[in-house]
Amino acid sequence: MKSIDLMYQTMLAELGQRSLDAAWTADFPPEGRFTPANIKGRKYWYFDIPDGHGGTKRRYVGPADDPDISQRVADHKRDKDDLRARRRLVNTLTREGGMIAPDAMSGDIVEALADGGLFRLRGVLIGTVAFQCYSGLLGVRLPMAAILTGDADIAQDYAISREVEDSLPPIIELLQGVDASFRPVPYRSGSAASSAFQNADGYRVEFLTSNRGSDDYIDQPAKMPALSGASADPLRFLDFLIRDPVRTMLLHRSGVPVVVPDPSRYAVHKLIVASRRQTDGQGPAKRDKDIRQAALLFKALQQTRRSADLALVYNEAWERGPAWQEGIRTGAGMLPAQDAERFKTVLIEGAKKNREEIELPFGE
Repeated sequence: MKSIDLMYQTMLAELGQRSLDAAWTADFPPEGRFTPANIKGRKYWYFDIPDGHGGTKRRYVGPADDPDISQRVADHKRDKDDLRARRRLVNTLTREGGMIAPDAMSGDIVEALADGGLFRLRGVLIGTVAFQCYSGLLGVRLPMAAILTGDADIAQDYAISREVEDSLPPIIELLQGVDASFRPVPYRSGSAASSAFQNADGYRVEFLTSNRGSDDYIDQPAKMPALSGASADPLRFLDFLIRDPVRTMLLHRSGVPVVVPDPSRYAVHKLIVASRRQTDGQGPAKRDKDIRQAALLFKALQQTRRSADLALVYNEAWERGPAWQEGIRTGAGMLPAQDAERFKTVLIEGAKKNREEIELPFGE
């Protein structure tokens, strides 16, 4: 697994900081422009934003002789120049640095949700779109075959959604701003609430949350106040995945600051998820992808000297009880022999660094 040059890893860190610094410009997004207008002999500023249909929507800003507004106009020009510089950084990181860019649909969706406040409200990007971020986060090149996707999965803790006392704009409006064909998908139990949305091409956006301690909630969508119009599908084991997430960048357009699971948690969680995949429909293909992604992360974590991180979260999952242990054992048993041996080696190395005992998921 080839490492990414330190120069490009440093550029990624710079891109992340500059993107976060630019987040305050949401009221006057970079794709818009300030336009002067003379009305009855006095100059005013308006702000024109593309409406997505070839026209623009105009917003009144204020008189041109207001010093605060004049500063806003000057700052917007500066920020647009920085936007172009960040786009050049993204292009360099993906074309020369070996880091991964998402497909355009995934990138546009995550960007729209991020602009709406998803990550400010402690949402977590999970699934393959999150996996695409690990190349830059870990500083290694990951094969394209493991990162192709036709969906985006978003998780939020149930308690956070209830207690944050804030909300995104309506989810369906955010998604239809990307593609007008997005529609809610009926929940499997027949509930009127929707936790998933799909467009005419079959691209699916799904919202997930942790199961609240009982299988009674499995077939009922959880009401998520912070997701404004979207419910979430409650899943077992998800609380482990989204605990202590990390900030990084999705390399789309000028860079999208996102929050993703810790890569060690992602890898262990993938073993458990693979063990529970159905054997019909798309289950086998998704299971193979789960195992492939877990194996790649085990290799990357070993190469980047993060074996202690993996051993620590593995022990946390193992100590949660028999159901967790069975899931890990079954998933680990699906690993090809070389990957299984590497997983064993990394766990032993990490446990020694942590000065902890560890029970391996393999038989003697």
